[in-house]
Amino acid sequence: MPGSGGETQDRLPSNVGALLAAPPPLQAMRRELPDYLRPGLDVVFVGFNPGDRSSRIGHYYAGRGNQFWNFLFESGLAPERLRPEDDRRVLEFGLGLTDVVKRWSKSSNDLRTADYREGIPLLRAKLKEAAPRVEGARVFVLPSTSGRNGSLTRARKLAYFCSLARWMKRHGQ
Repeated sequence: MPGSGGETQDRLPSNVGALLAAPPPLQAMRRELPDYLRPGLDVVFVGFNPGDRSSRIGHYYAGRGNQFWNFLFESGLAPERLRPEDDRRVLEFGLGLTDVVKRWSKSSNDLRTADYREGIPLLRAKLKEAAPRVEGARVFVLPSTSGRNGSLTRARKLAYFCSLARWMKRHGQ
């Protein structure tokens, strides 16, 4: 559009609204999840790494199909039903949360050996400082609670959590 001096006037692109409203690049939207650890915990749940939704909202086990929070309650490990947004409350119940690798990925299969080599010494140091009561006594390997893990039924996954809860009761924790 000619101006008074004959020059053309700069126009904003017609899609400027969409450009301004577009979300930031995927990596910029990600959050590193904090560790929920303190000395004297009964159990620390150690995940591989944060998943997609967890890293976006900043809370553990937040994937839509993830059953972690339901299993905590249904097994008796937590006395009330928690949601991902309540993750810091696990400390109230003698439970802790952390991950071996702190960076997110869509799947733990995306992690490299180097990620674990870097993460394992850091995890050991955190656990030594937190000194959970289960450390050294017994290690429980629980199946992934992700909805993507279809290798076990929901009932079978829950059974692992119930087994841990029974062990804790037998050992006064």
